[in-house]
Amino acid sequence: MNITDTPIADLKLLSPRVHEDERGCFCETFRDSWFRQQIADVTFVQENHSRSIKGCLRGLHFQSPRSQGKLIRVVVGEIFDVAVDLRKHSPSLGQWFGTYLSAKNRQQMWLPAGFAHGFYVTSDSAEIIYKCTDYYAPEFEKTLTWDDDTLAIDWPLRGQLPILSSKDKIGLSFDDITQGL
Repeated sequence: MNITDTPIADLKLLSPRVHEDERGCFCETFRDSWFRQQIADVTFVQENHSRSIKGCLRGLHFQSPRSQGKLIRVVVGEIFDVAVDLRKHSPSLGQWFGTYLSAKNRQQMWLPAGFAHGFYVTSDSAEIIYKCTDYYAPEFEKTLTWDDDTLAIDWPLRGQLPILSSKDKIGLSFDDITQGL
């Protein structure tokens, strides 16, 4: 597995070594001992699978308290994946990082606990699998508005408004969230 640092400390991109031949391909996407030594000494307790259609924007979601670290990968299609640093004492508080994750490039993004996460589907559909370091707790789930002026995330919308869930339409501003940190 190759590790790429991002401009935000502890936020990483992982690229598996892929073995291809005329039959297809094989790659190892996760190994607990390697992850604990090279990335973060965490335990994953839940894995989720999400399918979304083109133009769907999910997020920016986080839990507070009971923040979750997440390891994100795409198994079908392509997304623009975004992480926003919400760690109270982080020098990069309020900074965001976005990248394209796809079944083709096989990259994964590691978001430590303390980040908001969201993605925008750029292919006809996309399926995402992500491991979490804490269980989903709906009573602690919060949404940071995807179009917050302070963050100014450069979503690749191409002039289209994204398809949003009702909860994602009424997310909190970055200023409101950081007042509660």
